[in-house]
Amino acid sequence: MTLLIVGGAGYIGSHMVKALLDRGQHMVTLDNLCGGYRDAVLGGDFIHGDIADASLLDAVFRKHRIDGVMHFASFIQVGESVRDPAKYYRNNVSNTLNLLDAMVAHKVSRFVFSSTAAIFGEPERTPIDETHPVKPINPYGASKAMVERSLADYDAAYGLKSVCLRYFNAAGADPSGLLGERHEPETHLLPLVLQTAAGRRKAITVFGRDYDTPDGTCIRDYIHVVDLCEAHVLAMERLRRGAGSAAYNLGNGSGYSVQQVIDTARAVTQRPIHVAEGARRAGDPARLVADASRAHAELGWRPRYPELDTIVAHAWSWERKSTDEG
Repeated sequence: MTLLIVGGAGYIGSHMVKALLDRGQHMVTLDNLCGGYRDAVLGGDFIHGDIADASLLDAVFRKHRIDGVMHFASFIQVGESVRDPAKYYRNNVSNTLNLLDAMVAHKVSRFVFSSTAAIFGEPERTPIDETHPVKPINPYGASKAMVERSLADYDAAYGLKSVCLRYFNAAGADPSGLLGERHEPETHLLPLVLQTAAGRRKAITVFGRDYDTPDGTCIRDYIHVVDLCEAHVLAMERLRRGAGSAAYNLGNGSGYSVQQVIDTARAVTQRPIHVAEGARRAGDPARLVADASRAHAELGWRPRYPELDTIVAHAWSWERKSTDEG
């Protein structure tokens, strides 16, 4: 079986490539390197290109006899999606349809899609299961919801089977230290906190301390990137066994507040972490926690690294390595 990993040079995609290499899986990585890094792709065939290029996709599928596709090539910054929605609808929706059309043309019918909890918008209940209403409140979430709807229609019309994996907060790094989070600019809480601990930033800003949570800061469900990759492996195996299309929420089921992340990082790093106080940001729900029981039951998925201190420790090892090499 040959897999096509689209966006495999990015944060989650590169960890996915490593996880598949560790299993002896043959794969082809396609990435335009607009947000990824060539040196993060640790093996397999690599193609520098864009899924906007239909002729390139046709050539890839003709040459490599692809059996399944995993898609990690979306833009992910909520604030940017509000400022420039066209960029998000063009890449996250239109370009993904190019990819799906190439799959249909070449009779490739297994697709695992990186979706997001942002499709749910403001939560009506917590924890959030798969029956929660889909009401995205920003173009990023809307773009992912559009792809999910498109996948349902492609299944009905063309028999393309898919698994949509709705991440909550991806975090952590490869435990061996080979890979980690390298967004530019960085917008995720944990790497920003650890960059502050490493002296690369003066302070981490806490946006609001008046939420209806035990310590007043927002609560999120952090899931180790390695555990996300394991869910993708299980999802592709499910499709190989002939199962139908499905969607799963992925999280640990227990949230941690912004203050808890900072406190844990202080304990793990043994470094001072300076905090700046900021006002609430529009659209930040107080709590976002996943109910992943369907993934447990149907995929047999269980997080290997659910503890926050482990997630922080792995990310800190990567941060120290990056700081030393920089």
